[in-house]
Amino acid sequence: MADSPVVSMIIALIVLIGASAYFSSSETAMMALNRYRLRHLAERGHRGARRAQKLLDRPDRLIGLILLGNNFVNILAAQIFALLTLELVGEGGLIASTLVLTAVVLIFAEVMPKTLAALHPERVAFPSSWLLGVLMVALYPLVWLLNQITNRLLALFGVSSVGRAEDPLSREELRTVVKEAGAMIPQKHRQMLFGILDLENVTVEDIMVPRAEIYGINLEDEWADIADQLETCHHTRVPCYSGSIDNVEGVLHMRRVTRLLRADEFGIEDLRGILHDPYYVPLTTDLYVQLLNFQKARQRIAFVVDEYGDIVGLVTLEDLLEEVIGEFTTDPQIYVRDVYPQDDGSFLVDGSANIREINRAYGFGLPSDGPKTINGLIIETLEDIPITGTTFRVGDITVEIVQTLEKSVKTARLTTSGERSPAAGDWLDESPSG
Repeated sequence: MADSPVVSMIIALIVLIGASAYFSSSETAMMALNRYRLRHLAERGHRGARRAQKLLDRPDRLIGLILLGNNFVNILAAQIFALLTLELVGEGGLIASTLVLTAVVLIFAEVMPKTLAALHPERVAFPSSWLLGVLMVALYPLVWLLNQITNRLLALFGVSSVGRAEDPLSREELRTVVKEAGAMIPQKHRQMLFGILDLENVTVEDIMVPRAEIYGINLEDEWADIADQLETCHHTRVPCYSGSIDNVEGVLHMRRVTRLLRADEFGIEDLRGILHDPYYVPLTTDLYVQLLNFQKARQRIAFVVDEYGDIVGLVTLEDLLEEVIGEFTTDPQIYVRDVYPQDDGSFLVDGSANIREINRAYGFGLPSDGPKTINGLIIETLEDIPITGTTFRVGDITVEIVQTLEKSVKTARLTTSGERSPAAGDWLDESPSG
C-alpha cells in the first residue's frame, strides 16, 4: 500500500476520533443541562435552548442517535487502525495497537470531552444541538428502528418508554436551589424566600402574642379611663372585652373612633356599636393556611383558641408577614423583641421572648418543639420555678436566671460556649428555622 493511503487512513482516524469526542461530549452536555434553566432560556427565545429542549423531549431517541453515531465511528476507527497497523507493523502489532487505540479513545474521545461537557454543559449542548437535529432527521429511520427494539425489550421488564413529566421539586430541594443561587439572589431576598417556604412548617402558635400580653380595652372600666386609653393607644386595631379577655365583644378599629371622640355625646354604647365581630382561628393552623384564611375572611387580626375554645393568644396579619420579610422596626440593630445583646457577648432575654424568633435571628439551637417562650423552656427543663442565680445548660448554651417573679422567669441571660456569640442577622439557611 502506498504512502498516500496511509496518510488518508491517519487523517480518517483523526476525524473519527474527533467525531467520537463530539458524540461523547454531546451526550454528557445534553444530560447535564439544568432543565429549569433550559426551560427559562427556551421561553425567552434562546435558539440553542429551544433546539436542546426539543431533543430532550424524547430522550430515548436522543440517546439512540448519539450511541448509534458514537459506536459507528468507534468501530470504524478500530477497523482503520487495524488496517494501518497491518500496513506499518504487521500482524504482530495488533495487540499493541489495540491497547494504543483504547488509550487514545479513552483520553481524547471520552474522558476529556465528557469532562469539558460536564463543566460547561450549555457551551457544548447548545451549539451541538444544531448538528444533532440534522442527524436526527437524516438518520431517523435507523434511530426509530433502534428505539423500537430497545423499547420492546424494556417493556419486558415493565419499563415504559413514554417520557414522564419532571419530578416537581420538594420544599427542601427548593431551599437548596435558593441557597445555591448565592450572589445571584441578595441575602435579604433569600431570607424572604426561605420564610415563604417555611410557612407550612410553622403554626399560629409559634408566632402569636400570648394571652397574658394581649393589649385590649376592658369595657367594664370607667369611661374616663377608657377614653384616656383610646386617646393614647398606638395600635390600629384593639380587642375590646368585658371583664376578661375570655369575654371578647369585638375589635375596635381606631380610625373609626378618632373622629367620634371629639363628640361630647360619644359613650360606651356608641363604642360597642362600632366594634367588628371577633375572628377566631385554631391554635394548630399553619401559617400558609392562615394567610389564605385572612385573605378569604378579609381580616387582619384573629384570636387564637385551643381545643377547648379558650383564647390563648392573638395573631395579626403583620405577625404573619414578618415571618417572610422580617421584623418591622425602625432600628436595624433590633431583630427580636425583648432580646438585648450585651458587650460581653451574652444576651439578656425577657422570659416571654419567643424561642423560634431567637433561634432564627441569632443562630441559637434552643429546642422549639415544646414550650414557645424562654420562660416555658426554663420551667420545663428545671421542672420548678427557679430562683435568681440558677444556672444550667441547654446544648451549648448556658442559661442564667437573672430575675424571677412569683410564677415565672422575668429575665434570663444566654451565653454560648463557642468562640464567639452569634451576631444578629446570622440566619440559619441550611434548614427550616426552628
